Amino acid sequence: MNQTLFITGTDTGAGKTFLTVRLVKFLRERGVRAAALKPVCSGGRGDARKIFAAMNGALALDEINPWHFRAPVAPALAARKEKRRVKLSQVLTCVRARQKYFDVLLVEGAGGLLSPLGENFDSRDLILALRAIPIIVAQNKLGAVNRVLLTLEALPENLRATARVVLMSQSKPDASAKTSAKLLAELSTAKIFSLPWLGEKSSAAKKVRVRRTLRELAGNLI
Repeated sequence: MNQTLFITGTDTGAGKTFLTVRLVKFLRERGVRAAALKPVCSGGRGDARKIFAAMNGALALDEINPWHFRAPVAPALAARKEKRRVKLSQVLTCVRARQKYFDVLLVEGAGGLLSPLGENFDSRDLILALRAIPIIVAQNKLGAVNRVLLTLEALPENLRATARVVLMSQSKPDASAKTSAKLLAELSTAKIFSLPWLGEKSSAAKKVRVRRTLRELAGNLI
């Protein structure tokens, strides 16, 4: 199978790690040889630790997240503060080494699509080099349509055709939340998915909806 999915977002805090964790768990529970990476992060390793926990030791934390920096700014700037540099070739070597051992590899970016991950490269460059399927995560609230369309526009046309968009429901949805998915389907060729809000006390119905959405998102991966 050997497919690579790259999970990016319209901005920071869109819900990338939430999706990455649930999708890799969903695939592994169904017998798919799947793993997830967050090669570069800044402002702590909380996201990488969540991914590590989701895979029950399939990869070490340092394999999941080789480059991590303390400052809560774009990774490229955070690295410079520590007098370090991250190059595209280094990250590609790391990811490709993992691709050999898994049928499906999820790669999570940091921040939005064009946020600088290292010296002169961003998530878009990684998606292109890895020939990955882009998954764009966005908070489903007012402004989501514009942010998703701008992110899709920043992708080459061939990647736009394979892109998948996941709208993350909010605890208190606004008036636009009911129309975002339909409008995006009208304005783009991307496949649109929605995940319900999962609070501390999520209903069984919501959990069923999440599993159904993950199954649809995974498509032919299971």
